Amino acid sequence: MWENQADQSELCCPGCSPNSGPPQDPHRTPTGPPQDHHRAGVGKTTLVQKVCESMGSTGVTVQGFYTEELRERGRRVGFDVVTLSGERGALSRIGNGAPAGRREYRVGQYVVDLPSFENLVLPLFRNMNEGGRSVFVVDEIGKMELFSQAFIRAVRQALDSSTCTILGTIPVPKGKPLGLVEEIRARKDVKVFTVTKENRDALTDQIVSALEECLK
Repeated sequence: MWENQADQSELCCPGCSPNSGPPQDPHRTPTGPPQDHHRAGVGKTTLVQKVCESMGSTGVTVQGFYTEELRERGRRVGFDVVTLSGERGALSRIGNGAPAGRREYRVGQYVVDLPSFENLVLPLFRNMNEGGRSVFVVDEIGKMELFSQAFIRAVRQALDSSTCTILGTIPVPKGKPLGLVEEIRARKDVKVFTVTKENRDALTDQIVSALEECLK
């Protein structure tokens, strides 16, 4: 998995020690420093997409989702979740509150659309291919997504699977710790890469190589 911030992020892979040694089991999770949803990031989603394209070109099955900014007239108005098969759903929008009768989940000025997020993402975990040459992308495991207890359970189950190779992003430590994020960062089978604007392009090959080792 990798963690991401405005100016820095980390990538880590389950199945590898935190150092650069060989993988200890067949699955990995790339992560990075926590991303700040209120500021421009380091381009971690673009990095995820490049890695996915590279893995797909070698015959690896790539599934999962990534998070994308939604802009109107140059202004960011929210975030969408986009599956690697092209489906799209709302994650959050700038707004005054949740619809009547629904609990509000908010990160700063963004109101999280939890039903939309869960309806799109949870089936991906249930239908995840295990074993063989496949990678499951989770971009990201951050504040907005962690309002969902079902998502937390699904991520834990995926990480504990001995046959699942995962590429994920997590936020760097900042403010109040996020329980699942700290749990992932502390795992001995997760390898973390630090991603910055300066090194993000050079990291693509390193991440691809790490995933390929896990798939052997």
